[in-house]
Amino acid sequence: MGRARWGGVMAGVIATVVMVVGCSVSPSATSSVETNESSTSSRSAPDEPSSVVPQSDEGALQEDMGGETPSQENARRAAENYLDVMAFSRSGLIDQLKYEGFSKADAEYAVDVLRVDWKEQAAKKAQEYLDSMPFSRAGLIDQLEYEGFSSAEAEYGVSRTGL
Repeated sequence: MGRARWGGVMAGVIATVVMVVGCSVSPSATSSVETNESSTSSRSAPDEPSSVVPQSDEGALQEDMGGETPSQENARRAAENYLDVMAFSRSGLIDQLKYEGFSKADAEYAVDVLRVDWKEQAAKKAQEYLDSMPFSRAGLIDQLEYEGFSSAEAEYGVSRTGL
């Protein structure tokens, strides 16, 4: 399929995710992803390595978390929820948060404070694509790059699928 067709397919997938994430977020809900060193991410299946890199300086992260504005906190929580549902590239997640009405600064803050392993996200996204339809190696790399992953991230992601 061409890129234009994939854009339509992904728009439908993202719309579905928005509905699922929107319905599952409540102000009192606790995040399923901790952002400190001693936590384990629920973004990956039990047998998969986490795609969130633990924060090496817990004190600095707590300082960051304590100084969050309400908008930054909401953007971070939305980013966590999106990553719980599907894989994103850094730019794709920022774009999604901006589409949801967050400022560029809040979206970038949210994505960066989570310390996401974007190569692992590329591997998950590659597998998501392969679970829905067949791809050639080159075609899947091209699709991941179109989604906003770097060439290195896309190569890594496709390699992890065995292609």
